[in-house]
Amino acid sequence: MARALLGKTLVHGERSGRIIEVEAYLGAEDLAAHASRGLTPRTRVIFGPPGRAYVYLNYGIHECLNVVAEPDGVPGCVLIRALTPLAGLAGRLDGPGRLTKAMDIDRRFYGHRLWDPPVLIVDAPPPPELIEVTPRIGITRCADWPLRFLLKRRG
Repeated sequence: MARALLGKTLVHGERSGRIIEVEAYLGAEDLAAHASRGLTPRTRVIFGPPGRAYVYLNYGIHECLNVVAEPDGVPGCVLIRALTPLAGLAGRLDGPGRLTKAMDIDRRFYGHRLWDPPVLIVDAPPPPELIEVTPRIGITRCADWPLRFLLKRRG
């Protein structure tokens, strides 16, 4: 699902942006994933059906938006890391905390189905850019896993 989210549009009310960077987080074997700690009140949505929002507070400061990516009962999600503004936003939004703040997405949307308003992900044409794959950033566990995907301009 991480690659499939690239180029799609994240919408909240009058604000929207094109998803240009994501990171995948796998199940129990991925020690950087919240799901590796098992089923808890915080992580329950990650173990549920795909397409729902997993929004959590990071470092007590920033809220982060993830999309549940695996079938019901199998944990896994994709963190949305960066957007290119399309409407109602100014400048590229790098960083998961910066984009949720600009998009006014917070833990109110925990478990929200991302195909329903007010927050939704809308299909868009496949991106013309190349997809670059790198290790994830900003983590210490399983940091060398190549699970960060971003759009890179050709040439």
